Amino acid sequence: MEKKALNDLKKITMLRTFHKSISGMTGKIIRLGFVILIMVVNHTFGQRIEVLTEGTKASLRGLSVVDDETIWVSGSNGTVGRSLDGGISWQWSRVKRFESNDFRDIEAFGKTDAVIMAIGSPSYILRTHDGAQTWQVCFVDTSSAMFLDALEFWNEQSGSVIGDPVNNKFFIGRTFDGGRSWQRIPYQHLPVAEEGEACFAASGTNLRAMNKREALFVSGGKRSSLFIRDKKVLLPFDQGNESSGANSIAVKNNKTFIVVGGDYLNKDRRENNCFITKNGGKTWRRPQVAPFGYRSCIEYIFGKNWVVCGLSGVDISQDDGMQWQNISTEAYHVVRKSKRGHAVFFAGQNGKVGKLLIER
Repeated sequence: MEKKALNDLKKITMLRTFHKSISGMTGKIIRLGFVILIMVVNHTFGQRIEVLTEGTKASLRGLSVVDDETIWVSGSNGTVGRSLDGGISWQWSRVKRFESNDFRDIEAFGKTDAVIMAIGSPSYILRTHDGAQTWQVCFVDTSSAMFLDALEFWNEQSGSVIGDPVNNKFFIGRTFDGGRSWQRIPYQHLPVAEEGEACFAASGTNLRAMNKREALFVSGGKRSSLFIRDKKVLLPFDQGNESSGANSIAVKNNKTFIVVGGDYLNKDRRENNCFITKNGGKTWRRPQVAPFGYRSCIEYIFGKNWVVCGLSGVDISQDDGMQWQNISTEAYHVVRKSKRGHAVFFAGQNGKVGKLLIER
């Protein structure tokens, strides 16, 4: 009996040892398989831009994506475009009496309601409630110094507009009724601009909501800065050149922002065109692999994924901006992600609208 019990114990011990060995090998195989899967995904999934429409004479710099089906664009020659089927078909119009205006930014709230912003003098903000059939003038400034740059809304009621400096201070207006009326921020409370400092009306994204209550904006020209709360932070872009500086900022959270720009007269130059902060602007890092030229717009997508576009193409980052991969050499002015979805769209010269595709 003792001998049999001893043999049984040895068998049990051997079985346990074998089971542990197999379990360890299985865990290693699973981990190895997961690594291989990640490698396969990274190598077999690519991104490309599908052109949805092009051919109009308008330069499109305004883009608002309400959901994956509802897209609005705006631009030169009083142009407004709208798609309700994800970009398959488009309705184009020119705003009556404003055919010569350049609508550089747009904020859409649904299929029928949107606000558009015209730069220059006079500067206008218009609103539609019937799908661009009619427009109401909600703001006008006829002074020769006025030049609006960007719109930003926190929700369907509260928003801001920013303009180039007037008497050495940036113009800022606020709305609390969905853009139907606008109030100017008193002059004494406006941010101070240095000589040669302004904003680029390149994509409507140099002004962004940082959270549900606060906004921030970036400037360029002879001075390039970040304005956040009551602070003004000098950015590491090349200073002293009217065509250089920050063009766009995107926000991941209260601490992580990425700013892009460069020199729009030197579209292929990659030096000093992108900077990353993860501590709310206290310190900045350059990417290890920079975007592939001047970039007029950046958009945060999800996780660690970001996308930028400009005159020389489109780039993607999957590691919070440290390394950028060029996926297209087609020029686009602006890129925006769906507010209530996942689709990412682009707009640019000659009425061109594109969509980011992920493919095997």
